[in-house]
Amino acid sequence: MVPVRSLWLPILVSAVAVFVISSLLHMLLKYHNDDYLGLPDEAAILDALRPFHIPPGNYMFPRAGGLKEAGTPEFKAKWAAGPVGFVTIVANQAPGMAKELVQWFIYLIVVSIFAAYIAGRALDPGAPYLQVFRFVGATAFIGYCLALWQNTIWYKVRWTTALKQTIDGLIYAAFTAGIFGWLWPM
Repeated sequence: MVPVRSLWLPILVSAVAVFVISSLLHMLLKYHNDDYLGLPDEAAILDALRPFHIPPGNYMFPRAGGLKEAGTPEFKAKWAAGPVGFVTIVANQAPGMAKELVQWFIYLIVVSIFAAYIAGRALDPGAPYLQVFRFVGATAFIGYCLALWQNTIWYKVRWTTALKQTIDGLIYAAFTAGIFGWLWPM
């Protein structure tokens, strides 16, 4: 068994590596550029929504107040008439990503901590590289990917987007696993 506190170097190095790799994937390859589609006649839709001053949050439309209402003919007619959707409204602030990048880095550390915990409980110091890679890689993959599929199932995020995010997560997990295997204590 290897305690998490003795795995801080691979935790931090893997978080930094994945941070850099994720930045490169998103800035250079640009295969995520079509993850979100633009609205038809965006200006008119934005002009129509602006007077409502919709606060930041996640919204569904049409939305029933409960299962009983969802079963009514009136609600079913609204649903059939459409549009039906989910939308996230964010605060009107100057574009910037500093806060999100800090949160992303913290998330990367958290995934690496869980990977360290699982591998550390299963393996001893001096464990072979491939054993470390297997435990850390599987745990990191779960942390980076599996919850994303729920968004496709429940919130209708396109499967192509989920697949691209899963490929990203597989790459992140492989780098995390490789770094842990390399820096695993003897």
